[in-house]
Amino acid sequence: MIEEFAKDTMHGRLRRDREALLWKLDGLSEYDARRPLTATGTNLLGLVKHVAAVEARYFGEVFDRPSPEGLPPWQDHDGSDLWAAEDETRDQIIGFYRRTWEHSDATINGLPLDAPGHVPWWPEPHADTNLFAILVHVLGESNRHLGHVDILREGLDGRTGMRPEHEKQIDEEARAAYCAKIEQAARSAAPIKA
Repeated sequence: MIEEFAKDTMHGRLRRDREALLWKLDGLSEYDARRPLTATGTNLLGLVKHVAAVEARYFGEVFDRPSPEGLPPWQDHDGSDLWAAEDETRDQIIGFYRRTWEHSDATINGLPLDAPGHVPWWPEPHADTNLFAILVHVLGESNRHLGHVDILREGLDGRTGMRPEHEKQIDEEARAAYCAKIEQAARSAAPIKA
């Protein structure tokens, strides 16, 4: 009973996080969805593409259920899953992510939490694992990157939140006052030396 509860809870969180990740692209221009927003080139559409590839590998190859998307061998990873090439459309990447959900969901629904898996890119003795550990791992990956997406989107246009129904109108004055308060606390705690 606890196994089904744990599985359903983790799977539900994963589905919630997937939707939130895609929502962060809503209303953005093609340029803003693709452009590098950090010194290392991190970008919104690239994060969606990366999380899709992560799911495809972990819920596919690890359980001998290869993704129908035809991913390159994991040994050939070159970072190209972290950004959108000129010839890749937003719809193609989102479609890849949604098709990956279906494949991942079939793996999650079809296997028990203790189903054995093998992660060839993990060092021994950790390569042999199970569905429970992979669910925890993928949730961690998804949440980590969803946090990146939250910050990047806020930096672009100030939008925050997990879901559209929780989004509030941006009060620029209140935000400025709040940030000024935090800035003052930081300066008071650690005065800037000349």
